[in-house]
Amino acid sequence: MKILLICGSATRTSRTRGLIQAVERELRKRSDVELMSFDVGKDVLPLYDGSEAQAEDEAVKRLRSCAEQADGFYICSPEYHAGMSGALKKTFDFLSGSHFRGKPVAISAASGGSKGGVNALNNMRTVLRGVYALVLPDQIIVDPDHFNEQRELVNEEMQKRIQGIVDELCQYARSLAAGRQQQLQA
Repeated sequence: MKILLICGSATRTSRTRGLIQAVERELRKRSDVELMSFDVGKDVLPLYDGSEAQAEDEAVKRLRSCAEQADGFYICSPEYHAGMSGALKKTFDFLSGSHFRGKPVAISAASGGSKGGVNALNNMRTVLRGVYALVLPDQIIVDPDHFNEQRELVNEEMQKRIQGIVDELCQYARSLAAGRQQQLQA
């Protein structure tokens, strides 16, 4: 089973990256999970213009290939101006329903303060619904005080919440992947 982790922060030293690293550590505990990752701060995409020439961009090809192979997704974003990051939205612009249909998606946000994050999550839900993703009902928002100075997630309650949402994501991804296999064999 393949899970694609998407870090939606273009900032090199971000709490979003610390959050996705905590998710990655939890997923690595599962022997049946193969991880793929796409980091919008490292895998820089061009501004989407709808041209076919962009399909040849190396980052676009890598993103689309990973998304096609994925059985599920875990996507994290910071909240910028009451929404997901522009870099993450640009990432979604290069994908379509063919990448997400019938696949579960877990979402989380890293807030800049004690009340942020929910707008980014709602924004992600809206866009992901537009590409037919099966977004899990549970979601996580981590606050700045959940991290140490090195931007590592150290809050035990949040680590337990991540374990729970990762369990749910894997359960759905496993079941839906098995269903897709049965359809292909029929």
